Amino acid sequence: MDFDDRARLDTSQVEDVGGGGGGFRGGGLAIGGGAAGIIALIVALIFGINPGDVTGGGGDQPAGLQPSTDLSKQCKTGADADQSEKCRVVGVVNSVQKYWEGQIDGYTSAKTTLFSGGIQTGCGAADTSVGPFYCPSDKHVYLDLTFFDELTSRFGAKGGPFAQAYVIAHEYGHHAQDLLGTMNRVGQEQGAESGSVRLELQADCYAGVWAKNAVDTGFYAKPFTDADIKEALDAAAAVGDDHIQEQAQGRANPDTYTHGTSAQREKWFSNGYSSGDPGACDTFSGGI
Repeated sequence: MDFDDRARLDTSQVEDVGGGGGGFRGGGLAIGGGAAGIIALIVALIFGINPGDVTGGGGDQPAGLQPSTDLSKQCKTGADADQSEKCRVVGVVNSVQKYWEGQIDGYTSAKTTLFSGGIQTGCGAADTSVGPFYCPSDKHVYLDLTFFDELTSRFGAKGGPFAQAYVIAHEYGHHAQDLLGTMNRVGQEQGAESGSVRLELQADCYAGVWAKNAVDTGFYAKPFTDADIKEALDAAAAVGDDHIQEQAQGRANPDTYTHGTSAQREKWFSNGYSSGDPGACDTFSGGI
């Protein structure tokens, strides 16, 4: 994963509020943090639908939180994105949004907010345990970077820069679904064939579509390598419902699935990557 050193980063698309938490933005449903009805360990680190945990109370800020960062001072070019994790987030966000600008008429930008510990959002109070999520009420993606450490330490993913890019692209897949009206088709149901699972798998597919087209956005020096794609597939497998449930409680219960199995998440990311076409991401028709 190699950014074009000459690419100019747009830091207006990403804000780093550190442990400040930000101001409350309203109310609504969050897409991208946890699996409702599963124990706290599972809730902590799956990125999917979990309105209950995101809209619940936040409590006091933990001690030792990180200060905010003025990203505009340190994230200027693709060369910076190759050297700094936060600048890499900026680069990925810029690329993903550049892609969707060309696909959705009247595309409106979604800002990514980096936080530490806890934050108030348009979908309610959230903390690190929710994992990365998209809030349609305020059109923000929320991300505590410690999630990437948890992805490897708790769930066994190998990690890496492209695993991080996959997570971010998945959340922007939810933003695309929001703009396209797809989210309105899905309630809070669970189960192996549920709308929640289909929504998450489509976001995985959209992440793969972006990956196929990323070099054309002007932010990358060359197409992603097979090793990059393996990082994404490994991360997708690590956050499959079956894998998470088996780790946490010793067995999988398909009736409580909200994201899809490891195999399904890998499959739909691969479908998007191999086709490079959002039209290949219709997870709402037929089997998944």
